[in-house]
Amino acid sequence: MVVDDHPMWRDAVERDLAQAGYDVVAVAASGREALARFRAARPQVLVLDLQIPAPDGVQVTAEVVRQDPEVRVLVLSASGEQADVLAAVKAGATGYLVKSASREELLAAVRGVAQGEPVFTAGLAGLVLGEFQRDPDEPQLTDRETEVLRMVAKGLSYRQIADRLVLSHRTVQNHVQNTLRKLQMHNRVELTRYAIEQGLDEDG
Repeated sequence: MVVDDHPMWRDAVERDLAQAGYDVVAVAASGREALARFRAARPQVLVLDLQIPAPDGVQVTAEVVRQDPEVRVLVLSASGEQADVLAAVKAGATGYLVKSASREELLAAVRGVAQGEPVFTAGLAGLVLGEFQRDPDEPQLTDRETEVLRMVAKGLSYRQIADRLVLSHRTVQNHVQNTLRKLQMHNRVELTRYAIEQGLDEDG
């Protein structure tokens, strides 16, 4: 489902997706329209602009994820502002692309978020981050768990993390499972969101 209040942009995204073999089940031009059509169409992936007539993209993201926790939201926005990216991620967006992205980047992002993989325009996730603050109330992760979490935040697959850290695929999975348990989270998307909020995808 494609949500954007600019008809030309909305049509172009719909056309690109259709040509790539995706079934576009609905389009909408406003938040209200998006929520009404979402309930009827039940798309697996929502490609959504943030700056749409009320409710805005962040509110729409939060609402559709509440209605259907399995839905994947890919924000496609003209804004690369830190506050917008963080607000979208906190609301439940799986990915965030700026509108300068190429057709290939868009299609790759849709493919990625459909599989539950967090996708961000290169360098964008770093915007969201302040310094990683160690809060005494936060569950303490081991150095290795933090290292793995950093790589998850950068969008690396378990296989890539295993290769980079010279660990087995199973060991990486175990580190992720331990981290999920400590943070009381359920899946990699939630974990990535947490890592980005904590600033763990920054280099250094």
